[in-house]
Amino acid sequence: MTAAPQARWSDWIDVQQKRFPSLDTAPFKQELTNMNLEELEFEEQIHLLTLTTLSYINEREADWTFVAADLLRTKIYEETKKNRNQSYVYTGFHTLIKRLINEGIYSPFLLETYSTEDVQALEKVIDPEKDTFFTYIGLKTLTDRYLSRNKEKALLELPQERFMIIAMTLMAKENDEKRISLVKEAYWALSNLYMTVATPTLTNAGKTYGQLSSCFIDTVEDDLQSIFDSNTSIATLSKHGGGIGVYLGKIRSRGSDIKGFKGVSSGVLPWMKQLNNTAVSVDQLGQRQGAVAVYLDVWHKDIFPFLDSRLNNGDERQRTHDIFTGVCIPDLFMEAVENREDWHLFDPHEVRKVMGFSLEDFYDEQKGNGSFREKYEACVNHPLLSRNTVPAIDIMKRIMISQLETGTPYMFYRDEVNRMNPNNQAGMIYCSNLCTEITQNQSATIQEDYFTSEGLIYSVKRPGDFVVCNLSSINLGRAAEEKILKRLIPIQVRMLDNVIDGNTIPVLQATVTNHKYRGIGLGTFGWAHLLAKKKIKWESDEANTLTEELYETINFLTIQASADLAREKGSYPMFEGSDWHTGAYFEKRQLTKKGKLDWEGVKDQVQTDGLRNGYLMAIAPNASTSLIAGSTASIDPIYRKAYAEEKKDYKIPVTAPDLNEETFWYYKAAHETDQFASIKTNGIRQKYIDQSISFNLYVKNSIKAKELLELHLSAWKNGLKTTYYTRSTSGQNTDYECESCSS
Repeated sequence: MTAAPQARWSDWIDVQQKRFPSLDTAPFKQELTNMNLEELEFEEQIHLLTLTTLSYINEREADWTFVAADLLRTKIYEETKKNRNQSYVYTGFHTLIKRLINEGIYSPFLLETYSTEDVQALEKVIDPEKDTFFTYIGLKTLTDRYLSRNKEKALLELPQERFMIIAMTLMAKENDEKRISLVKEAYWALSNLYMTVATPTLTNAGKTYGQLSSCFIDTVEDDLQSIFDSNTSIATLSKHGGGIGVYLGKIRSRGSDIKGFKGVSSGVLPWMKQLNNTAVSVDQLGQRQGAVAVYLDVWHKDIFPFLDSRLNNGDERQRTHDIFTGVCIPDLFMEAVENREDWHLFDPHEVRKVMGFSLEDFYDEQKGNGSFREKYEACVNHPLLSRNTVPAIDIMKRIMISQLETGTPYMFYRDEVNRMNPNNQAGMIYCSNLCTEITQNQSATIQEDYFTSEGLIYSVKRPGDFVVCNLSSINLGRAAEEKILKRLIPIQVRMLDNVIDGNTIPVLQATVTNHKYRGIGLGTFGWAHLLAKKKIKWESDEANTLTEELYETINFLTIQASADLAREKGSYPMFEGSDWHTGAYFEKRQLTKKGKLDWEGVKDQVQTDGLRNGYLMAIAPNASTSLIAGSTASIDPIYRKAYAEEKKDYKIPVTAPDLNEETFWYYKAAHETDQFASIKTNGIRQKYIDQSISFNLYVKNSIKAKELLELHLSAWKNGLKTTYYTRSTSGQNTDYECESCSS
């Protein structure tokens, strides 16, 4: 340092004033004169100035976050220069890769795939100026949790290098002649914060450990082997950072028979307890406990204890506080609730034995008509089939009581999900995942054991559809313009598709399913951010018009990009007979009748060239990655204009993005928004999402039961496939942030 600290930092704040003319830096300068910076080491100076800078962040001067980020960036640069023994930052990219390979952090495939000349060419593309895009909380989150360190925890990797490593990893298997250009394009998308990848990809790309996919869904058969095998698979995935959804609807209810002995089954609760213990004991990479959501059908005899399983009162032996619950709901149940009719609860094992079919294997193919209600009525009318009969509204009341206390259960509207399933020719969707945005075909894996002539025993697994979701999200706060989307979405779809081929999933049946459907989940975040920037009110007709136009465009470009990939690389194996293949996807949504985009043309392209991915779009919660990208989470409103993130040694003030005099009035706190308007907007959005959406309901703790019921009825009638948390102002239902699904 050539200048005295006070002079140096005085010059520095003058530079920041030029960057952000609206900031009042006079108080900071005054504080600066009172600091004895000469007595402090450089790192201590940075720390003190950071604390001071953070204290100025408020609703009216939100840009102080970028000033604080500049200090953090300085600290990071100095730290990495020291750890890498370099004089300048963002140099020696090849040396860094080689070092981290030697230290067992990076995978050797990076230098097996990319030559020294390739790496040097890519280093020239890295743009350090892109680091100025980060807010303080964004850069700190990225640094503390995702940038690579050696085994002594020394920071070695810089933000733009992480983005480049992700791009290199996801393009590693592309053809030699275009690999480098595709890496550059992927880096463009990531470094400009136009998109984010899912947390597992952000964390593990290029490394020797961990997998790249986000969430998984397993189906448990009514069989001891299947139950314990599923638990092993869940433990394995949890160890590697995956979030898991589990369908329990096939398991027999409490009091059912086992091998003809009546009244001996303990039902689903003991297996939920087992999953709860697994979630607690097998944590996610040592960072947090496992994340598991379990789903049960609303006609299952165990539905009442299931709904009570997360409550804070009652018999603790019947509680599973560490896993999350979701209810699978047919249209017929919602009709019974609305009409105040009775509802019948059955034992799935008894239904199979007496009726010769499984009730959960059917759904209503049309609204108000279909095979599920036919099979349900057959069960109701069968004289030998036992059932518990209760008013449907009583079940709904228990659902709502649990939601207001714990935030769950999630709602899974199974008929709508399966009606709109583009691959319903190949299977059934029983439930969603941990974050309610994934809906793909499911079936249980079956294991059989055999003797060999040598006296050995070997096991053969017949893999079911063990769902995998590969996620990535568009940052609407930065990339909602059609020109950007046309460039962004093709590279984003390619990146997602390449996750499938470059991934190593520790549960093999999940790998089989991943390649069978090649499902991806391209989503969005930053909806509230976009509305504020465009000065559009949350509940307005203008917001609904923008929803229609924007998501139609994103859907169109995503289908087109996957069809282009299919022409280049081939279709997913289950394409034939799918709604994509027959054109039913477009007809069900009446897309070819719309005039703005060439839906007829893209329909013909898909039917001619095929489709690379059987599932294309899903909107995840993406709370942490939206923080990194400096925008708002998912399609949610903001929680409040300003709040503080608690850290070990201090609080980090955070404001809504781009908060200024013009946008201030267009940010509305979540619990102040009209939930019926949010539902209507999401119904419009859902039309263009072939999977589902992590959609939260925000209610005040003073809400009346009738009002909450009306919200659920509205969600169902507006064609929502799922709802996520019911977030009340009571503070009792603080949720698990779905790290895996953050994208």
